Amino acid sequence: MAMPVHAQDFKAGFVNTDRIFREANTAKSAQAKLEQEFARREKELVDLGNTLKNVTEKFEREAPTMSETQRTARQRQLVDQDRDFQRKRREFQEDLNSRKNEELAQVLERANKVVKQVAEAEKYDVILQEAVYINPKHDITDKVIKALNAVAGK
Repeated sequence: MAMPVHAQDFKAGFVNTDRIFREANTAKSAQAKLEQEFARREKELVDLGNTLKNVTEKFEREAPTMSETQRTARQRQLVDQDRDFQRKRREFQEDLNSRKNEELAQVLERANKVVKQVAEAEKYDVILQEAVYINPKHDITDKVIKALNAVAGK
């Protein structure tokens, strides 16, 4: 004989991981760490881009007075410099994205441990991280952020 399951016996919760990535202290410190780690390379890229822009503008001003040979040589040089700049910018973005993913994975791992602790302590049957709709009364994101910040503060 089957036993009827009552809805009040089932306890569900929801965690908004985007909010955790924005609001948790561990996520904020990870972001600050990345900014510090990549600041020098970003500044070098900005400076290189500005230099390339200035050299290109100078060439455009001087091009009418140059010989065909000089103009062709300078254009080739500018194309090479631009290609080098684009490559460096692409490498920078790839490195930044890779490190960002590493840092966010660590934040998510810590958050998932805290979610599990909250779920066990408050006897949740299921905790969802993505859903089309969640009634706000089931959102435990604030509890998780507070617990995560408390753990990080120790």
